[in-house]
Amino acid sequence: MAGKKVLIVYAHQSAGSFNAAAKDAAKEALTTKGCTVEVSDLYAMKFKATATAEDIIGDVKNADHFRYAEETKVAWEAGKLSDDITEEQRKLTQADLVIFQFPMYWFSLPAIMKGWIDRVLTLGYAFSQEKRYSQGVFKDKKALLSFTTGSLESMFSANGINGDMNVTLWPLQNGILHYCGFQVLAPQIFWAPSHVPPEVRSTMLEGWRKRLEGVLGEEPLAFTSMDCFDREKGFQLKPEFHEEHAAKEFGPTVGTHLGKPLPPNQMRAGV
Repeated sequence: MAGKKVLIVYAHQSAGSFNAAAKDAAKEALTTKGCTVEVSDLYAMKFKATATAEDIIGDVKNADHFRYAEETKVAWEAGKLSDDITEEQRKLTQADLVIFQFPMYWFSLPAIMKGWIDRVLTLGYAFSQEKRYSQGVFKDKKALLSFTTGSLESMFSANGINGDMNVTLWPLQNGILHYCGFQVLAPQIFWAPSHVPPEVRSTMLEGWRKRLEGVLGEEPLAFTSMDCFDREKGFQLKPEFHEEHAAKEFGPTVGTHLGKPLPPNQMRAGV
C-alpha cells in the first residue's frame, strides 16, 4: 500500500461526530501504511452543492436552454471549469482509492456530498457513452462508501421496516461508482452509533482501522459486465446470459435480477 494515494470525501458538520472519528481513523491508518491521504472536508470548504452555470468560466454555449452535462463537458475540454471543481478533479485523478465518509440522510447522501458528485463527476471527465460501467473512466481506481446509519441493522434487513440495505445502496454503488468505472469495495457501515455505548463505538472504529490495513487488496463487488448487454437492443441482457443463469436460484445482482430472488447479500453490506 505504500505510495498509494487516497482521497477521503467527507461530509459532516461536527468535528466531534462519529463520522469525524471514522475519517480521522482512516487518515491515520492509511498514512501509517505509507499512503498519501487528502481529505475534502466539504462543510469546512463550504463546498457549493448546486450545479449551475456559475461552474463555468466565461460564456456558456446556450444560455437560453442551459444543459449542465453538455456545457460542463465543453468547459472541461477547454479548461474552463470553476476552480473548486478543477481542484477536486485533480485530487480524484491522482487517487488510487476514494472513500466517501458520511451520515446516511434519507436513505442516501447528504446534499453537499451529492453536490460534489453532481459537479465533480462531469461528462467527459468521469464518464461518457463509450466509457462507463465495466469500461468506465475510473476502472483502475477503487472506491467505497463508509457511513453511519440512524437505524439499527435489523431495520435494514430483507425483513426489516427500512428494507434490504443492499437494495438501498444499489443506486449509489452501481448508478454512481460502478457507472464511472470504479472497482467498488464492500461498504463500511457503522450501524446506529448514536444508539450504542462508547465501548461499542470504539470497537467499530478499531474494526475500521483493521480493515484499512489491507483494504486495497480486497476483491471488489461483482457487477454484470457491459459486454453482457446488447447495445443494439437498448442494452438488454444478451440471450446467452439468460441461458447461463436460467437454472440458477438467484438473480446475478441486486439490480439486474432477471425476476429471480435477490442474491443473498450480493453487495456484502455490513461486513
